[in-house]
Amino acid sequence: MEKKQYLCRSILKMLNMENIYSLEFFNNFLFIMALVGAIVFVALYFVDAGYGKMRTEKWGPAINNKVGWFLMEAPVFIVMCYLWAISEHRFQSPLWAFFLIFQFHYFQRSFVFPFLLKGNSKMPVIIMALSVMWNLINGYVQGYWLFHLAPLIRPYSVDWFSSWQFILGVSIFFIGWIINMHSDYVIRHLRKPGDTNHYLPKKGMYRFVTSANYLGEITEWLGWAILTWSWAGALFFWFSCCNLVPRANSIYYKYMEEFPKEFDRKKLKRIIPFIY
Repeated sequence: MEKKQYLCRSILKMLNMENIYSLEFFNNFLFIMALVGAIVFVALYFVDAGYGKMRTEKWGPAINNKVGWFLMEAPVFIVMCYLWAISEHRFQSPLWAFFLIFQFHYFQRSFVFPFLLKGNSKMPVIIMALSVMWNLINGYVQGYWLFHLAPLIRPYSVDWFSSWQFILGVSIFFIGWIINMHSDYVIRHLRKPGDTNHYLPKKGMYRFVTSANYLGEITEWLGWAILTWSWAGALFFWFSCCNLVPRANSIYYKYMEEFPKEFDRKKLKRIIPFIY
């Protein structure tokens, strides 16, 4: 009997040490990725990411835009499904809710959005590959925290649904989602079939900023960071800002060159209404 108790205590001690090590590694990894995000933020103010309006031949081989979007967005959906499925805590109510909210966004982004795109635009393979890498990393960060670390370190109880973090975070997330969806719709319907002219989007949040779709996306992930109240969620919001804010700056100047008179009249901002 004493041998069994000693063995149990030894196993628990080993498991505890493993959990401490895992958390230490995870936190260090988050810190490194936050630094990478800061580097990306600075770099993108000097080098325009070569997709969409900024695509040039110097970015090398390119693939169909629809295929590129599918290939770069689907990995995070798949990784999240895997990490959720192998967790013994997957059906705890808050974790189940987090999973559904996250996948709600990425199902649309992976399996709906690419096939709504119009035209025959192309995406550089290197941009797609870098996006795949980030989405794999982000899927690991979000899923490993929620379904494997949090239940052992800081469990989300059913009371989380009535917390101010969850209520505020979910509200901000879906406000961002609505802005994002509507902004994408506006962009897709700027031109009639056969029209090749360029237009300045003017509906919805485009009345205030030139990158309303990016405004919607960073708003979503601000909501995610709040509703999960985690460093993992904060990293996602931070990295989204580091990627999209400089991108919005490039688009702002692109539109300014194309539509100078409208810019003078509208006093548009880049991505944050009335501020930047």
